[in-house]
Amino acid sequence: MKCEHCTRKECSKKTKTEDQENVSADAPSLAQENGEKGEFHKLADAKIFLSDCLACDSCVTAEEGVQLSQQNAKDFFRVLNLNKKCDTSKHKVLVVSVCPQSLPYFAAKFNLSVTDASRRLCGFLKSLGVHYVFDTTIAADFSILESQKEFVRRYRQHSEEERTLPMLTSACPGWVRYAERVLGRPITAHLCTAKSPQQVMGSLVKDYFARQQNLSPEKIFHVIVAPCYDKKLEALQESLPPALHGSRGADCVLTSGEIAQIMEQGDLSVRDAAVDTLFGDLKEDKVTRHDGASSDGHLAHIFRHAAKELFNEDVEEVTYRALRNKDFQEVTLEKNGEVVLRFAAAYGFRNIQNMILKLKKGKFPFHFVEVLACAGGCLNGRGQAQTPDGHADKALLRQMEGIYADIPVRRPESSAHVQELYQEWLEGINSPKAREVLHTTYQSQEHGAHSLDIKW
Repeated sequence: MKCEHCTRKECSKKTKTEDQENVSADAPSLAQENGEKGEFHKLADAKIFLSDCLACDSCVTAEEGVQLSQQNAKDFFRVLNLNKKCDTSKHKVLVVSVCPQSLPYFAAKFNLSVTDASRRLCGFLKSLGVHYVFDTTIAADFSILESQKEFVRRYRQHSEEERTLPMLTSACPGWVRYAERVLGRPITAHLCTAKSPQQVMGSLVKDYFARQQNLSPEKIFHVIVAPCYDKKLEALQESLPPALHGSRGADCVLTSGEIAQIMEQGDLSVRDAAVDTLFGDLKEDKVTRHDGASSDGHLAHIFRHAAKELFNEDVEEVTYRALRNKDFQEVTLEKNGEVVLRFAAAYGFRNIQNMILKLKKGKFPFHFVEVLACAGGCLNGRGQAQTPDGHADKALLRQMEGIYADIPVRRPESSAHVQELYQEWLEGINSPKAREVLHTTYQSQEHGAHSLDIKW
C-alpha cells in the first residue's frame, strides 16, 4: 500500500494494522529496562503511519527514521529516570508545552471541563517529575502577528511582475513538508515565512525562559504535546537558531493520545495544578484560544487585521461560506460593491490538490489560504480521538468541537505579555532579532520546479 505520489517500489512506512499488532509488544518503559519497578505498563512507540502522512514521496530519510524512533514516551521516561539518579550533572529541567487543540481531547476523554482538564493534565505531569507546564497559545500569538504583517506587505507588493499572492499559511508541518518535498517552487514562494507556533515555542523555552532561569538551552528537555504526528517531523526539521547553541527547540513531541495512554496507566488521583507561564511565579488563570473553528485561527485574525490595515474596515464577525465541501470555505470583504479581500480555508489532501491544480492553471482567485493537512482541522489530528481500529472517533470529535468552541477567544494584539516580549526578548517589533527568531526559509527539492506537472 503506497501513497499515489510515491516513487518507491516499496513503501518505507508500515500500515496502521501492522503497527497495531506490534505496538504493545515492543515498548517496555525505561524503568522496566533499567530493572526498576515502573509505575506504568508497556507504552506504545511513536509511529508515523502511512495513513497519517500527507505524502510519502521520500519524505522520511533513513536518518530521520532513526530520530523519529526516539520521539516517543520512552524518551520522555528516560529523562524522568535520569533526573532521579544521583549524578546531577545529567539532570534536565523538564518542560512540557501543550497545544490548545489537545485540551478538548483530554476534557472529552476524561469528562471534565476544559479548565479542569488543563489543571488535571498539569498536575499529573508534575506528579511524574515535570518541572514546568506551559500553554503554546502565546507562541501562536507571535505566529499570527508576524503572519498579519507579512500578508499586508505581500498584498501591497503584489503585481503581475511580482506575484506575492496568494499567501499560504505555514503553521501546519504536514502541509509545509509536502510543499517543500513534493511541490517545490513556485509553491514554496507563497508560503508565509512566519514560524509555526511549535517553532516559536521552542525559542521561547530554550532562549527566553532559559535565560530567565539562568540555564543553558541544553539543560532543558522540552516536550510538546500535540494533536498530530506531523509535529514529530517538524521537531526534526527545525533549524537551529544561533541563540539555542545547537539545541533543538523541541526535544520530543508526544501526541495527545500518547499522553492519555500514560495517564490511563498511571494514577489520576493527583492534585490538580495551574498551568505555568514564562513569567516567574505567575500562573495561567484561564484557558483561552484564538478565533479558529479547529485551528490556531490564522485566517480569522489575518482577515480582520488586513481589513482594518488595508481598507479601514472593522470586522467583528468573520463569516465563512462553504464551497466544494465543509473543509473548503471562503471569507470575503466587499467595499463599494467590489470584493477586495478573498480568503479561503483548505483542509485535507483533496482540497489541497484542488488548490494546487487551480494555482497551476492561474484560476485561483484567493489572496490568502489557511492550509491544514488534516481534514476537519487540527482537532481531527491523527494523534487524538481515534478508535482502536484507527478511524476517527466521530462522537468524541463532535464533543471536542463543542468544547473548543466554548473556550473564550483572545486576540493576539491584546496580550500585554507578547508586547513585553517583543521589547525585552526580541529588541523591538521589527528588529533584526525578531526577524531571525520568528521567521524561516524553505527548502525545495530540485525536481520541485516541475512538480506542478504531477498527474493528480
